[in-house]
Amino acid sequence: MRRDISFKTEDGVTLRGWHYLPDGRTGRVPTIVMAHGFSAVKEMYLDRFAEAFAAAGLAALVFDNRNFGASDGEPRLEIDPWQQVRDYRDAITFVQGLEETDPDRIGVWGSSYSGGHVLVLGAIDKRIKCVVSQVPLASGHDNALRLIRSDTIAAVRGLFDADRRARGAGEPPAMIPVVSEDPAGPAALPTPDSWTWFTETGRLRAPSWKNEVTLRSVEMFTEYEPASYIRSISPTPLLMVVALGDVLTVADLALAAYEKALEPKKLVTLTGGHFDAYVNDFAAASSAAADWFRRHLLAA
Repeated sequence: MRRDISFKTEDGVTLRGWHYLPDGRTGRVPTIVMAHGFSAVKEMYLDRFAEAFAAAGLAALVFDNRNFGASDGEPRLEIDPWQQVRDYRDAITFVQGLEETDPDRIGVWGSSYSGGHVLVLGAIDKRIKCVVSQVPLASGHDNALRLIRSDTIAAVRGLFDADRRARGAGEPPAMIPVVSEDPAGPAALPTPDSWTWFTETGRLRAPSWKNEVTLRSVEMFTEYEPASYIRSISPTPLLMVVALGDVLTVADLALAAYEKALEPKKLVTLTGGHFDAYVNDFAAASSAAADWFRRHLLAA
């Protein structure tokens, strides 16, 4: 069963999403808190993951990140990773207060950018009893160096500086496309598979998705280091799902981060690329996550 929900963050922004409950629920149930990655909205396959968790006997709270989709927030289309981490924590507070939720059995699931967020959350918020991080961003700095040509890095930093000066003078933030059909064109996520997935998924499933973010969002991406928290997740159980063909949140950085995590932990590898986790490898990714949550939340 799915119903629409909304809740306010500590700073008063209304976030909106869905609350899923398993069929035949009796009493309070473990609940998974979920949000999407860089610029994506909940209709971009998060419903399928939440349905898989509900079928496994778990509740799920799915919400759009602030400034995107159905959620409020200004400036629109801006991604502040630390604000998104705080919003996850407010979502946990909200869902713990629902009569259907067992407040002592909360899990978090994230993918891509939010796959990095849940690494931070698992370390800093011990209300969380289980973590699943799918195709995660491990290091914004190192990942950016894989996506930005070395001969253009100085020019990109110059754009960040110019945008900062313009904002300081009262001008609106500069914008950049999320994806581009031209691999050499300006884009926050400059890979061919990013263009294909975002444009096709947006057209078929998520008309509210916009192919634009603030340039400042990209600057904040380069400063974000979620894997620096990974050793502190323990003793909370961590499952990491890595796509071995991932060239966006590149696989070797995620695998290196996993090696630094302490037990209990588990690694599941997928054969495809970054976006196959949502489509071609969905069955493997969702079943691994559901099994991990069932093991550590339903058995608790």
